[in-house]
Amino acid sequence: MAKMIHSMIRVLDEARSLAFYDAAFGLKVAERLDYPEFTLIYLSNAEGTFELELTVNKGRAEPYDLGTGYGHLAVSVEDVTAEHARMEAAGLAPRKLVDFAPAGEVIARFFFIADPDGYQIEVLQRGGRYL
Repeated sequence: MAKMIHSMIRVLDEARSLAFYDAAFGLKVAERLDYPEFTLIYLSNAEGTFELELTVNKGRAEPYDLGTGYGHLAVSVEDVTAEHARMEAAGLAPRKLVDFAPAGEVIARFFFIADPDGYQIEVLQRGGRYL
């Protein structure tokens, strides 16, 4: 059986990305692998074992084109309303809170936030299938 261990995204500005992921989600550098042409930075926190890998290609000056295929990353939190307020107060510009109720019953409460490179992250209220 396979175990999901990380997802990788390419980022332009290492310091800006590290500051965002720490402020937004408490992700800290778990490991940093520096090579002549690129750096791999693995971020994690005490909430789980899944990591976010940031790839920084050295010498790149232009933002990445995220194209039409990228969807989003997702995280769950204990109190989505409090997290939304915290991120808003921190100037991280979360989008509006949404009660997702396609058949009349709320099945998810969430908001989206974009990282400095434009990657979308869904922040979901923990519960049900979103543990």
